[in-house]
Amino acid sequence: MGARFSVAIVGRPNVGKSTLFNRLAGRSLALVDATPGVTRDRREAEARLGDLVFRVIDTAGFEEAAAGTLEARMRAQTERALAEADLALMLIDARAGVTGLDRAFAGWLRRRDRPVVLIANKCEGKGGDAGYYEAFALGLGEPIAVSAAHGDGMAELYDALAAFAAQREEAGAAIPAAEAEAPLALAIVGRPNVGKSSLANRLLGEERLLTGPEAGITRDAVAVDWSYEGRAIRLVDTAGLRRKARVAERLESMAAEDAFGAIRLAEVVVLVVDASFGLERQDLAIARHVVEEGRALVIAANKWDLVADRRAARAAIDDRLETSLPQARGLPVVALSALTGEGIGRLLPAVLAIHAVWNARVPTGALNRWLAERTEAHPPPMVAGRRLRLRYLTQIKARPPTFLLFTGRPREVPESYLRYLENGLREAFGLAGVPIRFVLRKSRNPYAAEEG
Repeated sequence: MGARFSVAIVGRPNVGKSTLFNRLAGRSLALVDATPGVTRDRREAEARLGDLVFRVIDTAGFEEAAAGTLEARMRAQTERALAEADLALMLIDARAGVTGLDRAFAGWLRRRDRPVVLIANKCEGKGGDAGYYEAFALGLGEPIAVSAAHGDGMAELYDALAAFAAQREEAGAAIPAAEAEAPLALAIVGRPNVGKSSLANRLLGEERLLTGPEAGITRDAVAVDWSYEGRAIRLVDTAGLRRKARVAERLESMAAEDAFGAIRLAEVVVLVVDASFGLERQDLAIARHVVEEGRALVIAANKWDLVADRRAARAAIDDRLETSLPQARGLPVVALSALTGEGIGRLLPAVLAIHAVWNARVPTGALNRWLAERTEAHPPPMVAGRRLRLRYLTQIKARPPTFLLFTGRPREVPESYLRYLENGLREAFGLAGVPIRFVLRKSRNPYAAEEG
């Protein structure tokens, strides 16, 4: 299947890395033993899983070590293997549960520019259930339950690797291996003639983009790379978005699709509105689309120099957002003028601040203490004469913050109660202004005597 790629198997000692390496390689190349630290150097082989062919790298167990020691040199080898690989498979021992070293390693991986697939190994039977659920709290996404020794879970691992291979092919097999921080993807969107290109030029400090009084000058998404206070940013200016009923020409339709594509690829979207008119219906439609795509959103109230009663105008914008866009309550609004430069200096700090919130992670312990307090203050509703029980909450990803909620009856949790939890999360953990998502799962707590 397409171009080959390389996979590094990483994790703390004795979680089954070499066993998985041997299974993927199809033969016993790596020494396997119950003694921790058997693998000290990198070992590489051609691996096959279904129709996938890739290079697999076995690594030494990740350990905290003093400089100059053997363990430190082993760790350096692991770091080099990860730098050379396109994808990391991080293993934990589900039977032992998540350890402090697992958490430290997961945090180290999150700071690296490398995709990671989390593997909960030794999940044969029921002995690994508790550790499997603990693994969600590592912040590396949903774990794949496997048994490297018995071959369980290889189909699920294949699905994850096949998805990565397909994504790699779409990108021309160019998975970056650089340690440099990727540019922040920033899209500027809005209705026609609200000043999007003028704002982009003001930010860039040059007339980089064509502007004028005519609506619809910008027809395709134009990307410009630049930096703000040392932070690399890829700014994308887009065509004006009108209501679909008004989009008749094929060229305008294509330009709109290009703009929607820019939103999908963005991390932060600046929605430019004409402050002299306030928030119109189409502005809110664009804002809802941005939030539904899971992007961070900043409202730029442009043409502020034309507003006579600024206090009333700002209050009208805030009230409209409160009533019409509660799913991103607290999102930042920056009043500015692209023409005069007034307020421009507040826009990029607002972008960076909301980007940080969009990337935020909340510790699992704090989440569950908060969940207990929240449900005690306002218990979940009764269903068929029994109270719904919310058992466990953990954040499974950021960008936007996404939380996995375990309950005995996930389909019975009302949307209104999820909104109550969402608003509480915003207040308690500083998540104002970004979309919050919940994934509900049925409890499989091995220690629970009943489902409620």
